[in-house]
Amino acid sequence: MTFASAAVRVATLYLEAGILPALAFVLVGAGRLDPAAAHGSPGFRLAVLPGAILLWPVVTWKWLASARRAGAR
Repeated sequence: MTFASAAVRVATLYLEAGILPALAFVLVGAGRLDPAAAHGSPGFRLAVLPGAILLWPVVTWKWLASARRAGAR
């Protein structure tokens, strides 16, 4: 396996791992983090999805931190 094919494989696995957390965030979590996003249109959610897939570790961390803060209240 060449370096290039290994890098493509790692990138593919990263993006595949981000699909489910990103979908959950776009459908549920975005509205919990930002009240304006709770009333977002399907087009808004579709526009946010690629960024949520790419940044899924950050999105998941922020969402969990928000849930912990809400639970501590």
